[in-house]
Amino acid sequence: MKLLVLGGTRFVGRVIVEEAIRRGHELTIFHRGESNPGLFPNQTTVQGDREMDLARLGDEDWDAVIDTCGYVPRIVRYSVDFLRDRVKRYVFISTISVFKDTSTIGIDENGTLFGAGDLEDPATEQITGESYGPLKVLCEDVVRDAYARRALIVRPGLVVGPHDPTDRFTYWVSRVAEGGEVLVPGRRERPNQFIDARDLAHFTLGAIEANRDGAYNATGPSAPHTMNTIVNTCRDVAKSDARFEWVDEAFLAEHKVEAWSHLPLWLPESPDTAGFFQIDCSHGIAHGLAFRPLSETVRDTLAWTGSRPDDYEWKAGLDREREQELLSEWKRTKGSA
Repeated sequence: MKLLVLGGTRFVGRVIVEEAIRRGHELTIFHRGESNPGLFPNQTTVQGDREMDLARLGDEDWDAVIDTCGYVPRIVRYSVDFLRDRVKRYVFISTISVFKDTSTIGIDENGTLFGAGDLEDPATEQITGESYGPLKVLCEDVVRDAYARRALIVRPGLVVGPHDPTDRFTYWVSRVAEGGEVLVPGRRERPNQFIDARDLAHFTLGAIEANRDGAYNATGPSAPHTMNTIVNTCRDVAKSDARFEWVDEAFLAEHKVEAWSHLPLWLPESPDTAGFFQIDCSHGIAHGLAFRPLSETVRDTLAWTGSRPDDYEWKAGLDREREQELLSEWKRTKGSA
């Protein structure tokens, strides 16, 4: 198949391109040239900004476009309008953050979505924690309105694995491998879902090849991991001497430890977020969504971290000094209780 990838050199886009090459597809990669511009020298590459430079694609046509980097509906509309008569299928990589109500366990593709009314400023193009989900919904709408039954919407949860620039999973892999006493938040059995970027790419390419349409939740596994399983798998793979100290959420909140950034994979438990890590992805599983063993994702992520420079600045996670301060205070708190 002839495929056009918008993005394609950074994490999810990069892994989708690698999978498409492995499957023998003919590729055109359109990207800004800001991340890994020479990554795929044997593929057709067009450099430019999708807001201004789509004309550089010329009069080519494709079997499908995979939009890996659409966040603002106005910009997505440029792509949709330009490609409407040149591309048979529009594949949009969205997010499970489109769901407005995450209080329910087992949200499927028909869950309630955010709307324009959920944006404080409906014209905003600033990506924040509050605007990210609603803007992605509006992007989905743009694609659906133009392509109807030729639109494929893939909604991953947290995407993890080698080349992840966010460090939200990589922090735990690296920290546990380092060993010693490790601060872990909340309950041992708290459920958690995420997807290896390679599994996301495998599913997305398979869905394109099968001419699928509609929306698919793409996170997992179907029976969520527990945080206990995650950190113990990290320890087993790394063969480290890590010891886990499970710290109460109320203590972490009192000490201004930020969920998701200071301690990735953690959201404080509340009725409003009970379903966030227990999304129903059975529709995707029935159509080819599959998950490699957690140990494989941990192993490959750990190996990849070794290729980064020694002075790399982490995007998420506690630094060791802060972690030890919190552990010391937590033990004093427990001892005086």
